[in-house]
Amino acid sequence: MNNTPKVPIPTLERLATYFRYLADLRSMAVETISSTEVEKQTGINAAQFRKDLSYFGEFGKPGVGYNIVDLQNRIAQILRIDRDQHVIVLGAGNLGSALAGYPGLREQGFNIVAVFDASEQKIGQSLFGLAVKDIARLREENNRLQARIAVIAVPASAAQGVADLAVASGVRALMNFAPTILKVPDKIVVRNVSFLQELAVLSYHLTADAQK
Repeated sequence: MNNTPKVPIPTLERLATYFRYLADLRSMAVETISSTEVEKQTGINAAQFRKDLSYFGEFGKPGVGYNIVDLQNRIAQILRIDRDQHVIVLGAGNLGSALAGYPGLREQGFNIVAVFDASEQKIGQSLFGLAVKDIARLREENNRLQARIAVIAVPASAAQGVADLAVASGVRALMNFAPTILKVPDKIVVRNVSFLQELAVLSYHLTADAQK
């Protein structure tokens, strides 16, 4: 029986925030940090910070705080970004191209190993040092690449078929930029990224502020 507690998704999201914050502090040669200081800089309540870490064991020392290098390394291990993660991009349009060329991904251990598309005009073209591959060969190619994370950057009408192909090719986690809800097996993790949704939330806050 697996007795490991299920970690809430918001906790994992906050861990990623802590990781980025710690990376900034590390670049400035800061050695330790307190939960109170984390709250001041990130806006995340100090008690929440301590609770988030408590899912994964003991961290820090009373009266001393948290060693930044140790804490960042522990969070990297928890999120499994202490090793290279092979990622494939499905869709070589404007969004897929931008993601493939984003240097911040490699800096955090996410290695874009291939870009796929169905367009004959795009297949074979060079994209940031990668030759765009035929998505019809995804299963064959990923048998070699062993990528377990895929970014879906195709139109909504094509997204479900692309997701099905990705899962059949060994992908176990999908970041979906297509404006549609994907149907996948229970064991597959999907993160939906919606620019429209985020802009709508921002728009609401603008309206709410204006009414104050």
